[in-house]
Amino acid sequence: MRLPLALLAIAVSGCGVVEHSAAKTTANILEKAQPSLQRESDYDLAAKAVPGALKTIEGFYVADENPQLRAIITEGYCQYATAFVEDEWEVAKFAGKIDDAKYISGRASKMFARCMNYALMDLGSGFQKDIFGTPEQAQKRIMATDDRRALLWAAAGLGGMINHNLDRAEMVSYLPIVKMMLEHLVDLNKSHSPASCGSDSNCLVHLALPHIALGMVYSAASKEFGGKADVATAEFQQALQITGDKMLLPRVLWAYRVGLMTGDRKLFHEQLVKVLETDPAVWPEQRLANEVAHRRARRYLSHEKELFQ
Repeated sequence: MRLPLALLAIAVSGCGVVEHSAAKTTANILEKAQPSLQRESDYDLAAKAVPGALKTIEGFYVADENPQLRAIITEGYCQYATAFVEDEWEVAKFAGKIDDAKYISGRASKMFARCMNYALMDLGSGFQKDIFGTPEQAQKRIMATDDRRALLWAAAGLGGMINHNLDRAEMVSYLPIVKMMLEHLVDLNKSHSPASCGSDSNCLVHLALPHIALGMVYSAASKEFGGKADVATAEFQQALQITGDKMLLPRVLWAYRVGLMTGDRKLFHEQLVKVLETDPAVWPEQRLANEVAHRRARRYLSHEKELFQ
């Protein structure tokens, strides 16, 4: 049986509408499903599940460039790189597997690049051009931006890429741009107090992340090369305050990065032990992030003697 030409024309013209509607429905479902992963207590299960899930969501996005889907994969790639790829990278580094570490570092850099590129789509072509232009262009564009979510992931993505390409001067030259974005984010966030987040744990995490990132920036080098242990400490502690001391990663990074930077073994040991004495379920809504923090704390403590020789 053949469709009348008029009905066939309506059906064909409606395909795009149906696809768009399906993508919107999918995005809404995925947004509501995100807490399932964030509450996961089994790190290995999450590590195996996330890559496939990310590619599936990215496939939906390719079919229909839905902004909600783009927001999910933007955050997803940055978090996948931080929680899982960088975990593999650290394991390889501590094991002295130089070739493996180099390969995994390259993978992490690519994941951070995907995160950054998707965030830049939301920030627009003008932003994309200006932040890689002159410092004056970058500063003007950043200061005129009020999209907190996209700015956060653009900074996190670019910062992650820099961290995995420290041997490339052209990449390191963008560190002041990352710092500028993070500092502007902190200013924007001043009108959004932790209390305004209510029971939204993601809201609190997003308020804390710029401080964590700045803590990493200021603890990336020794005092002789521009590092500032006191500023880094203040940033990590601010992240702890925002999350009611329930997010364990800022304490892990404070202990590890500032401890090594200053040679303070007491800080290193006591704060990492404190993390391990804290149940990851102290923040059920962000259980997976706390499991990641526990993994790192155990790893760093197991190498304490060699780190403080």
